[in-house]
Amino acid sequence: MRAFVLHPDIKSSPSRRLPEHGLAEAVSLAAALPAMEVVGAEVVRLPRLHPGMLFGSGKVEDLAARFKALDVGLVLVDGPVSPVQQRNLEKEWGVKLLDRTGLILEIFADRARTREGVLQVELAALSFQRTRLVRAWTHLERQRGGFGFVGGPGETQIESDRRAIDDQVVRLKRQLSKVVKTRELHRASRKKVPFPIVALVGYTNAGKSTLFNRVTGAEVLAKDMLFATLDPTMRAMVLPSTQSGTGRKIILSDTVGFISDLPTQLVAAFRATLEEVLAADLIVHVRDISHPESAEQSADVMDILTSLGVNKATPMLEVWNKLDLVDGSAREALATQALQREDVLAVSALTGEGVAALLDRVSQVFDEETSERTLSLPFSEGKRHAWLHGQGVVEHETQDDDGWTLSLRWTARQEKRYRDL
Repeated sequence: MRAFVLHPDIKSSPSRRLPEHGLAEAVSLAAALPAMEVVGAEVVRLPRLHPGMLFGSGKVEDLAARFKALDVGLVLVDGPVSPVQQRNLEKEWGVKLLDRTGLILEIFADRARTREGVLQVELAALSFQRTRLVRAWTHLERQRGGFGFVGGPGETQIESDRRAIDDQVVRLKRQLSKVVKTRELHRASRKKVPFPIVALVGYTNAGKSTLFNRVTGAEVLAKDMLFATLDPTMRAMVLPSTQSGTGRKIILSDTVGFISDLPTQLVAAFRATLEEVLAADLIVHVRDISHPESAEQSADVMDILTSLGVNKATPMLEVWNKLDLVDGSAREALATQALQREDVLAVSALTGEGVAALLDRVSQVFDEETSERTLSLPFSEGKRHAWLHGQGVVEHETQDDDGWTLSLRWTARQEKRYRDL
């Protein structure tokens, strides 16, 4: 389909982004949809929004002529468009129109692969559609209420549609709650095996999946495309050895990428997926340092993490990725800047540069101090006894008529998990 992208730049509501970069991101979003050919893109500067048409009447006529000449079938507006504005513009231009939220939902619907992903996208799409029901046909009123001729109209088409959507939303929420329970069971079983969880988060197309593949040897889809990864992936891996002993085993989680103005319906629907981030022992924030608006993207990611309710005490490392796309002196300056900060590492997931240093740094985070302890366990505590041996924390053990006496060396984290058993 031939598409045209419009980015409204409104004077009255300044953004932290340059409109040209916003337009470039919107074009990338459009290109992420299959069989989509972007034939034109434009920043439309507006002193204010027009409630009925979004744009002024002169601009609407001008664009209508251009769309006809270019044989455009779909117009993508990079911003919110009200249901009334959408209906009026579609009527004027004779094309299908999608706003930013609608476009992101279309991409997610195309990418969802797992049952959970499909359910989450469907729920988000229905929540979005419910707000966009426009009264169009009064002749579809179902029945008359009251008695004789004084009764007003009964259930209208819009009310019937809204009820049908509400019924479907309830059904989907029920199905998703089962998925959430399954996730909670998986999370509970992971807690019994105390491997720390490291979650990769970041703006979409920051290179999280490339980094994930590089360090785990997995084959998760990694493309230069917005939202290439939608379904979360987890892999176990062993970190490099540290001074205090052999390398620790961790679980690395690759999550869905974030984006500015992420639709609230999607944040709500994907909360179950993003709970992996809330449960993480370490968050690795991957940034595309070669992007001209890397700082703004970083701010958007931090906003979303805050809205999700991520614990501020959770340690976080910042990874400046795509160093291979930065030239000469700027590259050296970034590398020097990263060296001066303990929580920042400059890497190239594509070439592997700096990845070893990153893994060493992650190892240091989990390289905790150990303490010695003597513990007496009765024979009835066989589960705890097996868990301690499974952790490799038992240094010496004796047995008498009452049970076991164990000499342990463990970390504070292991001790806490033992208490939680």
